[in-house]
Amino acid sequence: MKRLAQIVLIALVAIVSVVAIRTLRLRSAQPLPGTPAPIEIDARAAADRLAGAIRFPTISWGDATKRDPAAFLGLHQYLLTQFPGVSREMSRDTIAAYSLLYTWPGRRPNLPPVILAAHLDVVPAETPGRSWQHPPFSGAIADDSIWGRGAIDDKSGVLGILEAVGALIASGFTPERTVYLAFGHNEEGDDDASGAAAIAAHLGGLGVHDAWLLDEGGLIYDHVIGVPRPVALVGITEKNPVIVELRVTAAGGHASMPPAESAVGILGRALDRLEHHPMPARLDGAAREMFTTLTPDMSMPLRAVFANLWLTKPIVLWRMGRTPETSAAVRTTIAPTMLEGSPKVNVLATSARAILNVRLLPNDSAEAVAAHMRGAIADDRVEVLAVAGGAGPPVPISPIGTAEFVRLQSAIRAIYPEVVVSPFLTMAATDSRHYVRVAPNIYRFLPIRLAGELELVHGVDERVRIDAYEKAIRIYATIIRDLAGK
Repeated sequence: MKRLAQIVLIALVAIVSVVAIRTLRLRSAQPLPGTPAPIEIDARAAADRLAGAIRFPTISWGDATKRDPAAFLGLHQYLLTQFPGVSREMSRDTIAAYSLLYTWPGRRPNLPPVILAAHLDVVPAETPGRSWQHPPFSGAIADDSIWGRGAIDDKSGVLGILEAVGALIASGFTPERTVYLAFGHNEEGDDDASGAAAIAAHLGGLGVHDAWLLDEGGLIYDHVIGVPRPVALVGITEKNPVIVELRVTAAGGHASMPPAESAVGILGRALDRLEHHPMPARLDGAAREMFTTLTPDMSMPLRAVFANLWLTKPIVLWRMGRTPETSAAVRTTIAPTMLEGSPKVNVLATSARAILNVRLLPNDSAEAVAAHMRGAIADDRVEVLAVAGGAGPPVPISPIGTAEFVRLQSAIRAIYPEVVVSPFLTMAATDSRHYVRVAPNIYRFLPIRLAGELELVHGVDERVRIDAYEKAIRIYATIIRDLAGK
């Protein structure tokens, strides 16, 4: 017994020693801050221009027939008049009627080009039961912020890029690499056959095949797991969306004589089983890269926990599964979003159906998820039908061990020297997925620092602080200079 105790003690000492050594050896991998692009910005005038763009209600309703052509075409004309320097130096093509592609020819057109992407459309602003402090399409400027639908997602991207390009042109900068500005019109879900997909097809027709692309995605957050400094999260891949339908058919009949099991009841039990049997969690790919990057900058004891995933991984996965935000980073999610049953209160449903929004981790497939659902539901009366895949094949993981990624990190830190820049897994689908064939290096980052406004994206009172928007413009300008000027 004494011998066993000695062995256990030696093992514990060895484990503690390994944990301590691995933790103490960690060093931050952040590059030195770069030099900001030498540009002049009138922050208030830039805010006014963004406010003006917000006043065009370029809404994607999920149904292309409800699109307001006047809003999109009005925004097109507005951008022409507000950025005359850009209009003089860059050609502009209208793609698929409502999307825009700007081209800034580089001095060395044989070099791989740079693409900066954003989207012109916004989600609807209807919010039953809640009212906005300022009307959602008023473009109000108040409390040092620009208010309205699209202030963050994603007209700040469109206008921020144009402001940066205009300021660079005014400073005398000309790119070595050709620069494309790709502004799609239906990122929020009207129709995948146009917009960014059409822009990407057009670029492919021009022979573009090895571009570097920056689209929306992560932002700059003041609070990320265990890191006491602000963190800029740059998406290096994203989760594919897939729509799945569950369907149950039954005899129906009058509600006064219900059977022991109805179509709605069978469907409800199936949904309950899915919620209690989620897809397995795993920590790999982009999520693992994020924690590898962030761990040296974490506070104790989390630094020790994440520095020793060989020991702590099961606990970490369990803990991450406890909140929706962190759970989505480590598993394919299955979310019931729509239900349909009987058309009348006193009629039993002959068919009950549920629509599920599935977000695939890279390397998971729609077929694997369907097999998991059938196993979890364990009821042959429930049909599992794939309705649509929003993104096709898995989106590749873009490299982070490249000179271009280091330049991106340095450009962000040029404006926010205190920020830790990390790769991560983008949870939502972006337009960037359409550009995979023309741009093997795709990064997802909107350079806006949030101070508690994350819940405002797609929500009530969406707004961006003027100072954060000005710094976003400076980051865009520095990225363009450092990526397209070499």
